[in-house]
Amino acid sequence: MEASIVIAVYNKPHILRLILEAYGRQCRGAFEIIVADDGSGDDVAAVVRDARDKYSFPVQHLWHEDEGWRKNVMLNNAIRAAESGYMIFTDGDCLPHRLFVEDHLREREPGHYLCGRRVEMSARWSEKLTEASVRSGAFERIGVAEWRDGLTGHAQRIEDGLRFESRRIRNILHASPRGMLGSNFSVHREVLERINGFDEEYDGPGCGEDSDVQLRLDLAGWRCKSLRHLAIQYHVHHPRTTVPQRCLDRFERARLAQLPRCRKGLIHEAVNSDESIS
Repeated sequence: MEASIVIAVYNKPHILRLILEAYGRQCRGAFEIIVADDGSGDDVAAVVRDARDKYSFPVQHLWHEDEGWRKNVMLNNAIRAAESGYMIFTDGDCLPHRLFVEDHLREREPGHYLCGRRVEMSARWSEKLTEASVRSGAFERIGVAEWRDGLTGHAQRIEDGLRFESRRIRNILHASPRGMLGSNFSVHREVLERINGFDEEYDGPGCGEDSDVQLRLDLAGWRCKSLRHLAIQYHVHHPRTTVPQRCLDRFERARLAQLPRCRKGLIHEAVNSDESIS
């Protein structure tokens, strides 16, 4: 088992079915899937059951009651449950390119965590998705209609769907890495254990599952390695999520505190009055 791929989901079983189909065509297959389910209904469980019969890779389904946004709690559960020492994190609305897993595994480097990007599909592009189009790879083909969607603002970051093997070309195009996306990053499990995993004090989307993790990885001495134009993924269109101000405020406190370990993560640690950022 080379990797544990964590797919954070909340409902959208039809999209999860497409995502699993996309993982079924990966060119490198020694991985497990962990569906980290933040309280979805029975339809998601049914998709997982079908996948276990259909694909060669093992599929774990972790679930807890729906008590509001508790994605980071479930991501920590996934770290505990992982059968491999390397973890790739993605979301339940992102379809991987055929070489997604291959790129994450090949580009591993001591002292680094890997950060990929994603293409923001238009509503038109997303509505055309079928299991057949995913299975054949047709959904990856960026043609005239997709570029038109990008030029008119209906799709975004179409250029991130262009894959270049050459590191020199990637460095010329993008000299400095961009911030971490919670839907496309990977790191050794032991590194996450050193920073105490994901901060469960966050109770809303937008920064606790990526920006906060990146901040603490950097503080702990690891460096971001960009996978832009590699490890491509396609984000299915949906209305934009709003980041709650309370989560932004918490991230600002974490930034000022400069502590690599969060207090409430894989382990719920006792509060030290000199170190608490609550």
